[in-house]
Amino acid sequence: MNSPQVIKMYEAREQIYPRETKGRYATIRWVCVWLTQLVFYGTPWLTWNDRQAVLFDLVSRKFYIFGIVLWPQDFIYLAALLIVSAYLLFLVTAVAGRVWCGFACPQTVYTSIFLWIETRIEGARSARMALDKQGPSLKKSAKKTAKHLVWGLVALWTGFTFVGYFTPIKLLAVEAITFDFGPWEWFWVVFYAFATYGNAGWMREQVCKYMCPYARFQSAMFDQDTLIISYDAQRGEPRGALNKKAAPAAKQADCIDCTLCVQVCPTGIDIRDGLQYECIGCAACVDACNGVMDKIGRPRGLVRYSTDHAMANGFTPKQVRQRAHRPRVLIYTAILVLIVSAVGTSMYLRKPLKMDVIRDRNSMGREVEGGMIENTYRLQIMNTTEQSRSFRIKVSGIPTLTLATPPEVTVGATETYSLPVRLRIAGDAGQKGSNKIQIELTALDNESLKVEEKAVFIVPR
Repeated sequence: MNSPQVIKMYEAREQIYPRETKGRYATIRWVCVWLTQLVFYGTPWLTWNDRQAVLFDLVSRKFYIFGIVLWPQDFIYLAALLIVSAYLLFLVTAVAGRVWCGFACPQTVYTSIFLWIETRIEGARSARMALDKQGPSLKKSAKKTAKHLVWGLVALWTGFTFVGYFTPIKLLAVEAITFDFGPWEWFWVVFYAFATYGNAGWMREQVCKYMCPYARFQSAMFDQDTLIISYDAQRGEPRGALNKKAAPAAKQADCIDCTLCVQVCPTGIDIRDGLQYECIGCAACVDACNGVMDKIGRPRGLVRYSTDHAMANGFTPKQVRQRAHRPRVLIYTAILVLIVSAVGTSMYLRKPLKMDVIRDRNSMGREVEGGMIENTYRLQIMNTTEQSRSFRIKVSGIPTLTLATPPEVTVGATETYSLPVRLRIAGDAGQKGSNKIQIELTALDNESLKVEEKAVFIVPR
C-alpha cells in the first residue's frame, strides 16, 4: 500500500541574511529612515495653540492638525486624502516602479532598523549565519536575548508613539510612568508593538512577498517605460569568475558571478533572473554591483535603474527621461493636480463655523400672548476655530418675524453649542401652513464670518 503523499501549498521559508552595503542608494534609504522616523516619533511632541499639534481625538470627535480642526462633517477631506494618496502611488509606480517600497514603506523602514540592531549585536552576515548554525551556548543566548530585548524596546516605543496620536502623548507618558493605562491604551500599545516586532523582526520579506497586495497588482501599473532595477545581460553574459591572467584583448563579460547582488537583497532574489514581483526596488543590488565594478575597473551600471525599452534599444538617460512624459503619466498627473487643487481650494474657502437648524416637532406652531404665533427651534452651532466667539442671530423671510430669545450667543473654542430659540410673528402675518424663513448667524468680531440656513415656520390652519 502506497503511503499518502503530502502536497505542500506553502513553500517553507528560507532564512535570508541580507548583507550590509554602502553606496548612493544605501545613503538615500537611511536618509528616508531618519526623515520618516523623525516625523513619526517627533510630531506628537509638537505643540500648537497650547495643545498637541497633531491629535486625532476620537473621544471628542475632533482631529487637530496644526492650525486645522476637522470634525466628523469634514470626513470628505479624509476621503480626498486617500484618493490623493492612491493616485500619487499610481503615478510614482508608473514612473519609477516600487521606489516607495524600497525607500519609504514602513515595512522597509522598520526592517532596516531591526536589521541594523541585529548586525550591531550579532555581527555581519557571515557571523549571523554561523551563530544560527551553532548549538546552544551562553554566548549565543546572550546575543539573542540582547537583540530581542532591544527589538522589544523599539517596538514598545513605536506602539506608545502610535497611541500618542490618539491620546495626548504627554498625558500618555505620565500614565506609562505610573502604569495607569486604560484598557484600550494597553491593547493598542501592545498590539502595535507586537505588529512592529513580528513584521520587522521575524516576518520581514514575507510581508512584502505574501501579505502586501501592492506586490500583486504592481504589474498592472508597469509598462515598457517604467524605471525598474534591471540587469544588463548584454554586458554581463556569459558570466564567470574574473580571469586576471587573460590577455588584455580577450573579451570577458562584466559579471564575475560574485553573487553580492543576491547577498544584499532583502527579499533574497537574484536580479540577474529578470524582474520579479518580490523585488521592492531598494537598489541595494545596484550599490553592491557598482562597488564590484569599481574594484575590477569596469564601468558602473551593470545593474541599474532602467526601463525595458531602454535596455532593448540602448536609450540614453535623456531619452529615458523624455519617454517618461507618456499618456499614462500625464493623465495621472493631471488628475492628481485637479484633486489637490480642488481640496486645497475647499480648505482655503472652508468656513470655521457651522450651524444646523432643527425645528421642535412636538410644537407645530402655537398661539401665545398678544395673538402672536410662535415656533421653537434648536440651533446646533459649531465653532471650529480655536478661540471663543460671540455671534448675532438674525431671522428673515416673513414680515414681523422676530426673535423671542436673546439675539446673541457665545460659543467656546472648538465647541458645539445647542441653543433653543423661539421665533414669533404677528397673528395675521404669513400664510396658513409652512412658510420659508432664513436664520443667519454672524460673528460679532468678523462680519464676513457668517452662515445662513433655511427653515420652515408653521402657522396653524
